[in-house]
Amino acid sequence: MKLVVVGNGMAGMRTVEELLRLAPGLYDITVFGAEPHPNYNRIMLSPVLAGEQMIDDIVLHPWDWYARHGIALHAGCRVTQVDRVRRRVRAVDAGGRQVEAGYDRLLLATGSTPFMLPVPGRELQGVIGYRDIADTQAMIEAARRHRHAVVIGGGVLGLEAASGLARRGMQVTVVHVNAWPMDRQLDAEAGALLRRALQARGIAFRLGARTEALLDDGSGRVRAVRFADGGEIPADLVVMAVGIRPSIALAQQMRLHCERGIVVNDTLQTVTDPRVYAVGECAQHRGIAYGLVAPLFEQGRVAANHLAQMGIGRYPGSLVPTRLKVTGIDLFSAGDFMGGGETEEIVLSDPAGGVYRKLVLRGDRLVGACLYGDTADGGWYLDLLREGRSVADIRDQLMFGEPAAAHG
Repeated sequence: MKLVVVGNGMAGMRTVEELLRLAPGLYDITVFGAEPHPNYNRIMLSPVLAGEQMIDDIVLHPWDWYARHGIALHAGCRVTQVDRVRRRVRAVDAGGRQVEAGYDRLLLATGSTPFMLPVPGRELQGVIGYRDIADTQAMIEAARRHRHAVVIGGGVLGLEAASGLARRGMQVTVVHVNAWPMDRQLDAEAGALLRRALQARGIAFRLGARTEALLDDGSGRVRAVRFADGGEIPADLVVMAVGIRPSIALAQQMRLHCERGIVVNDTLQTVTDPRVYAVGECAQHRGIAYGLVAPLFEQGRVAANHLAQMGIGRYPGSLVPTRLKVTGIDLFSAGDFMGGGETEEIVLSDPAGGVYRKLVLRGDRLVGACLYGDTADGGWYLDLLREGRSVADIRDQLMFGEPAAAHG
C-alpha cells in the first residue's frame, strides 16, 4: 500500500518511525516537506539560537535514514493540491517542478504558522516569527549586525527567543500585554520570580503594553515599536511570539471538516475521510489543538497503530506540563495550577532563595502544580495528576516530594 505524509516535522516522522517499528514493509512511503531540511528537533531551536548547539546537532533523521528505510523524501517541496477522489497528491518543488504521488492512506502533519499581529509595519524587514531553522538563522544574523531586539509575547517561545538574543549580545525588551510573563503557565508569584531572573540577565520588560505600530527607518527596515500609550522603544529586530495557528489551508481545500484545526477522532482519522489521518499541531482533538511536543508523540503512536492495521489504540487527549528551555531557569506547571473555587492550595514560598511551590487540591486529589526554582518533583506530581488517585494519606508530606511521601 502507499502512504503519503504531508509534513516532514516531528509529529509526522514520529508516526512514521512508530509505523516502521510496528509494520515494516507494509507501505511504500512518500514524504513531502516544505522546508529544505531533513526532520529536526524544532523544540531545540532555542539552544541553537543561544549558541549552545548547532543546526546539525538537532537533526533527528538525517538524509540517509530516509534512504535506508526506502522512504521517498521530497524536501523543499510544497503540496498544492490533494484529490481525495483519485487519491493523488500534487506538489511543487523549489525549482517550480510538479511532483505527484498516489496514496491509499494520507497523513497530514502540516504543523502550524506563527500568528503575526495585524499592526502597521508588520511587513517591514527585520520583523519575523519564530518557528523554524530559517527564522533562527535570521535572528542569529541580526544579532551580528544590530543592537536592539524587541520580542512581542512573554510566553514560553518569546522568553526563549529573548534569552537567546541576549546571549548573543543584543539589548532585548520583552513586550507582553498581560501583568506577568508566562501568565498562562505560571501564577503571579512564580511569574514575578521568573521576571526577576531574566532581568538579572539583562532582559527588559514592558508589561501591560499593547503594540500599536512598527516604525520604518526609511529604507524598509524596522527601527522602533510604538505602543498604544504613545511610547516608543528602538528595535532593529522584532520577533513576534504571540501564538500559533494550525496550518489548515490544504485541509480546507480538500473539504475536510476544520474548526481551529483539522478535526480528528480518537484514532486520529479525520472525521470527514477515514483514509486521511492528521497529527500534531494541525490536528484538533476533542476541541483542543495542542502546540507542545508530548501530545504530538502520543498522537503519533496511536495513528501508527491504526495505519499498521492493528486497530486497538485510542488517543484520549493529553495532560501537558510546561517547561522553559532557558539554561539555569527551572520551572514546571501542570493542571489547574491557578486554583480558586472549590480548591485548596498548599504553598511554599522562599523569594530570597528563588524557590516557590504551589500545589492545588480538590478534595483529596492533586489537580494542579506550579513549581519555580526546584522542579525535581515535577514528574511525580504529574503522575499524581494523571492518575487522579487520593493523596489523603500523604497530604502532610506532599509539598516535600516523593521521597518524603514515601517515608511518611
